[in-house]
Amino acid sequence: MTVVGVRDLTVEFGHVVALQDVTLDARPGRITAVVGGDGAGKSTLLRVLAHRVRAVRGEVLTVDRERLGYQPSTSGVWATLTVDENVEFVGRSYGMSTRQIRTRSAELLERAGLAEAGGRLGRELSGGMRQKLGFVLAILHEPQVVLLDEPSTGVDPVSRVELWRLISTTATGDTVVVMATTYLDEAQRAASVLALDAGRVLAAGTPDEIIAAVPGTIARLDGTDAPSAELTPLTWRRGTERHIWLPAGVPTPPHGVAAPDFEDALVALSLAAAPAGRVARDRRSLAYRDPTSEHSEVSIRDASGGATRPAEAAPTAAPTASATAVTKRFGHHLALDGVGLEVRPGEIVGLIGANGAGKTTLLRILLGLEGADDGTVTLFGRAPDNASRRRLGYVPQGLGLYTTLSVRENVAFLSRVYGVPRPQLPPALQEVRSSLVSDIGLGRQRQLAFALALSHSPELLVLDEPTSGVDPLGRARLWDVIHTQAEAGRAVIVTTHYLQEAEQCTRLVLLASGRLIGSGTVSDLTRGTSAVLVRSEDWQRAFDALDRSRLPIMLTGRDIRVAGTSAAVVQDALAGIPATVTSVPPTLEETMVLLDRDRDHEHREGAAA
Repeated sequence: MTVVGVRDLTVEFGHVVALQDVTLDARPGRITAVVGGDGAGKSTLLRVLAHRVRAVRGEVLTVDRERLGYQPSTSGVWATLTVDENVEFVGRSYGMSTRQIRTRSAELLERAGLAEAGGRLGRELSGGMRQKLGFVLAILHEPQVVLLDEPSTGVDPVSRVELWRLISTTATGDTVVVMATTYLDEAQRAASVLALDAGRVLAAGTPDEIIAAVPGTIARLDGTDAPSAELTPLTWRRGTERHIWLPAGVPTPPHGVAAPDFEDALVALSLAAAPAGRVARDRRSLAYRDPTSEHSEVSIRDASGGATRPAEAAPTAAPTASATAVTKRFGHHLALDGVGLEVRPGEIVGLIGANGAGKTTLLRILLGLEGADDGTVTLFGRAPDNASRRRLGYVPQGLGLYTTLSVRENVAFLSRVYGVPRPQLPPALQEVRSSLVSDIGLGRQRQLAFALALSHSPELLVLDEPTSGVDPLGRARLWDVIHTQAEAGRAVIVTTHYLQEAEQCTRLVLLASGRLIGSGTVSDLTRGTSAVLVRSEDWQRAFDALDRSRLPIMLTGRDIRVAGTSAAVVQDALAGIPATVTSVPPTLEETMVLLDRDRDHEHREGAAA
């Protein structure tokens, strides 16, 4: 049996400690997930296992390069080669014969939905197709160990499900699969998880073991529960609720204790592991100064203490921004196909989709930075122009900072552009105000981008992938800031490919390949959808049988979920394999898969007509 892992591993790059005393045990026939935000050490750990990085100390157990399959975070696809040429090049590099390459690649490309894409260049593939091809290249030579570095980052939810299906099929028999990811829902599906934070082990074990290992208590707060000043930094928002982590010995509020999920567990473990005083300091670092407010200091604590009103849109208020039947082409590429969106004061509208879904293009049209080929767009009741754009705050995906200027110079520049007093920066940014933005790290760069976007008291806040690559605790803190803005009466548009963030939004707009596939609240979108949970001692046979049925399936640990069907249909597909089959509430991810499938079916029927 092949066992892959590390024990007491430490890796340093100069004076930077990338990994410290990390232990990982990955075994055949299951998926081991390594989860954490950007800079946590996930890629470094995989590169150690792939013989690409040397450790300072510790034990490394892996296999020869020839028996390894490695997919880097860049997908590993050559942009200037066609799909067939990518396959041929990789197969030849592993010494496979022409017959072996053709036989193996035909099977894998068919399973990946790429059988008809052989002549397309790598750069012409969508994000989902490129990642699936990268996975095919990693397993083409049938390796014993497969290392996947964030294979689904930026991939639309539908392609992510398809990719996970391929990965699950590979993690059988004697094959070891280790996958790095920032998606907590993906990590929770794995049989074993290693959570990293700044190069150190935050938690390890099965998802259930990690949840059970949280020290103290995770409780739910209602509107009458006002935590003391020292406990306020231990709260975070989950949709319409606030949760709090209470260390052992602290009395639990009289209201119900939340049944923690994996995200709650990692947030609580991050709080428990933080050095004394860091939690409060991190909380203060998200405060910003609103020059028009009667109380100039506005912070997360205001949101948790009940002083502000709940976020809700005024039903009679005119839309702050709206787009109707917007179509946009870039050459022969249809980027948007009749898409609509609107947001009102006090609303948080989530624009959900992957890189390439059309989110950023729609935002740029909405803000007047791009012109639509067809459709109508209004911003504050009129066509977007320079005057209306001065009334909004925008945090682009790349943060929009001048990295060759200092923090102080970025603040001065924005102050002069908007003609407002220089905003007072939170303590964490004051400490580095003379440093170049390129030198202050991603976390502080995000804080600066938020502070600048809010400095002129905008009426509309537009955030393009604001939490991409952020660890669970940092993501919770950013969402606290976002909710504070909505509670102050501002309209907010947030783009994201994290479906777990959907619960934070007032409404959702779902995009896939430039098309609107659904809109409404989470309950609106999942209403009428069905899902089934399958558990079997012989899970591999059950998974294979359901996979052959072409039903939309997903492996979660050793449980199997099937979307859009009934328990009776699943029982028939199992063909007598002993299993318990139970109807369960569907997830938003499963609903998106079904919505996308139905939309494709409608397009095919329309084309045939």
